This record gives sequence, structure tokens and C-alpha cells, in this order.
Amino acid sequence: MDFTTDRPRILIVDDEPANLKVMREVLGNQYRMSFAKSGSAALALLEKELPKLILLDIMMPDMNGFEVCQTIKANPKTSHIPIIFVTALGDESDEYKGFELGAVDYITKPISPAIVRARVKTHLSLVQAEQLKQAHVDLVQRLGRAAEYKDTDTGEHIVRMSQYSKILALAIGMPEHKAELLRQAAPMHDVGKIGIPDAILLKPGRLTSEEFEHMKKHALIGGQILTNSSSPLLQLAYTLAIEHHEKWDGSGYPNGIKGEDISVEGRIVAIADVFDALTSKRPYKEAWSVEKTVQHMKEQAGTHFDPALIELFLKNLDDILAIKNANQES
Repeated sequence: MDFTTDRPRILIVDDEPANLKVMREVLGNQYRMSFAKSGSAALALLEKELPKLILLDIMMPDMNGFEVCQTIKANPKTSHIPIIFVTALGDESDEYKGFELGAVDYITKPISPAIVRARVKTHLSLVQAEQLKQAHVDLVQRLGRAAEYKDTDTGEHIVRMSQYSKILALAIGMPEHKAELLRQAAPMHDVGKIGIPDAILLKPGRLTSEEFEHMKKHALIGGQILTNSSSPLLQLAYTLAIEHHEKWDGSGYPNGIKGEDISVEGRIVAIADVFDALTSKRPYKEAWSVEKTVQHMKEQAGTHFDPALIELFLKNLDDILAIKNANQES
């Protein structure tokens, strides 16, 4: 069986054939290679196949490397491809310009084969790590969507409430990377509903007290599904699964914790989840109006919800409604 096709493809762009030959000798045993003798030829190749990495000369006749890089980074289909400039231009201002345009590295000619191999290996490893991260996030969100489809026959709820959660997180001053992690983890808050019988989950009328007690178990089931992970994303998802039904006054479930004993992420998701659930149609109820929902949430500030977060929720309501309108259920 031929495994050479599994090797990452690298595109080398240089108008000097001798330089292309050198790169073939340096990298050809480890990677699949594509070659272009001009910027326009490189862009044409990218229309046919996307490489994992591009090694790009700067001084070329038709389009210089800076122009090629700018074009690649402006195209959503190619903007993710890492670019390493390989050039005889050794001035610091040229190097700075290359990084400004989005390049990940800058190698000056004449090249050192060992350095080229090391830099290529490093950046391809970063590509693989980013792909694994994205696959991880995607899997988490799809599992959350699976639970939501079981509940409401739609996945739009988790899209909306996760974005509401990020708005609130940024509003309280949470750093962007933490707010984004919350957005990524929020779809998992109801994953425990996978363990709730359809007869209860999809019942069109009010649940009996016994059925409601069974429904409440979804928080603990979600915690059991997500517990003991070393991933920060799944650790946060665990917290949200356990805490999203806790209440500010301690009357929530499953643990009856209250106030700031509930994580700020749990308090944020509780608001985002309830707002979207109330304004959406469910098997057991029609959608509430935004006005009725907002009034209810105001009344529940200090009992169900963190009152300071409700104030921020109201201040950011226009942004939240814009997300709601952009992600309506079909």
C-alpha cells in the first residue's frame, strides 16, 4: 500500500529554477511538492489543490511575494494556509512587512537545509494541532446538537444561546479567549438530556412531579458524561452541564448552590438558556414574546438570576436580538 499520498503537500513559489531544485532536494523525501515559477501560477495551482504550507519568494517579476501573500490571505478558501517567506531580502523592514501581511515565518537566502526542514516541520505541526483543536470543538458542538435535536427537533437553540453567552461574557470583562471558550462549551449544557426518556422529554403537557424529578436528572447525567476530562473545553462544559439549572437564591438543582458559589459561566448560561427557551416554541408550550420574556427575567433577578448579569443582559439586548433574528428556526 502506498502511503506517500498521506504526506503533507507543500507549494514552493520561486521564479528561479535553481532555487526550486534546491527545495526539492531539501524537502522532497518527506513531503509532496508542488512548484510555481510565478505568483500568478501559484494562485492558479491553489484553485486546483490546497497545500498544507507555502514557501514563497518575494522578488518575482509579475507579482512579488508580498502581493501573492496578500491575495492568498484575502481569500477565505486559502487564508488559513501558513506562508513562510524564503527570500534574499534580509532587511528588517521587509521581514516586518511579511509578518504584517500574515506570514508565519521568514527565512533568508542562502538557505540552511537543516533550518528549512526544522521550520517546515514546526509549522506543519502547528497546522495539525489546530486541526485537532477544531475537530475537538466540532465534535463537542455536534454532541450538544444531538441532545438538542432529541429535545426540540432543532439545533438552532444551542447556536443562539451560545452566542448570547459570549456577549454576556464580554460584557462583564471576560477576556476574548475565555469568552470564546464559553461559546464553544455552551452547546454541551443539556447533553444529559440524551439520558431522559422521550415520553418525558417530548411530553406535550405539563410534567407530573415524578416526571419533573426524572427530568432534573439530566444535569447529573450531563456531568457524568463530561466528568474527568483533561480538556479545558470539556471541563467548562462539565461545569455548565451541572450548574445551568442552579439559581441565585439556592432553590435550583442539582446541588442547590447559590449566589457566587455558582460559577460566573454557569450564571451566564442560565440567563442565555432561559431567554432562548422562553422565546422559542417547545412541545409543551408556545413561544413567549420578547417583551413578556424580558419582564419575567427582570422579575426573576435576585431569585433565579444574578441581578448584575440581568442588568448587563438588558443593556446588550439589541445585540442578543440581532443574533436571535439571524438564527431563527426554519
